[in-house]
Amino acid sequence: MNSPQDQLKAFWDARYAAADYVYGTGPNTFLTTRMPPLAPGARVLCLADGEGRNGVWLARQGYRVTSVDIAAQGIAKARQLAAAQGVALDLRTGDVTRMPLGVDAWDAVVSIFLHLPPAPRRALHQRVAQALRPGGFFVWEAYGPGQLGQPTGGPQSAALLPAVQDVADDFAQIGCTVLHQWSGWREVREGALHSGRGAVTQFIARKTGKD
Repeated sequence: MNSPQDQLKAFWDARYAAADYVYGTGPNTFLTTRMPPLAPGARVLCLADGEGRNGVWLARQGYRVTSVDIAAQGIAKARQLAAAQGVALDLRTGDVTRMPLGVDAWDAVVSIFLHLPPAPRRALHQRVAQALRPGGFFVWEAYGPGQLGQPTGGPQSAALLPAVQDVADDFAQIGCTVLHQWSGWREVREGALHSGRGAVTQFIARKTGKD
């Protein structure tokens, strides 16, 4: 029997095998409007970046971007998108819940619509805090509890739709300052699969230790 990781990889490979970019080629609106400014050449890690739309946008801002996704099909399309837009991405196929993230390695870690069960999510966020450099930022948006039963996108499992306070609690004891914390409804227009009014959670934190 295939492992849960194998099943997850097969699911996302099948989704990204479509000819179209199923979540579009444009970046996430929250990311473009709320991403903290970084120095040119800053190192940014994009978790579960799918077909590369957010990593490509970050690279266009002059950052050195590493995009990770479990699906080889997604990484292949991210490579095509980066080439079409004239930017370079460090593209890696891997399970973000298992792969090493490093220590004090990143100026920012971005997580856009990455939905994990509570225990893997908390464990990943603990590793993210370790992986951020002092003064580094964690930027998150995902669907929240109100999205359950909505037809506009996201998983239909309550365990995969955390409240924003759950995400804040992940970082409460690990040396981070909350800069933005919000939950509510907004229009999400990102390709065919994120299309319409959605209940989202948003969170930005900064690792302490640098002025």
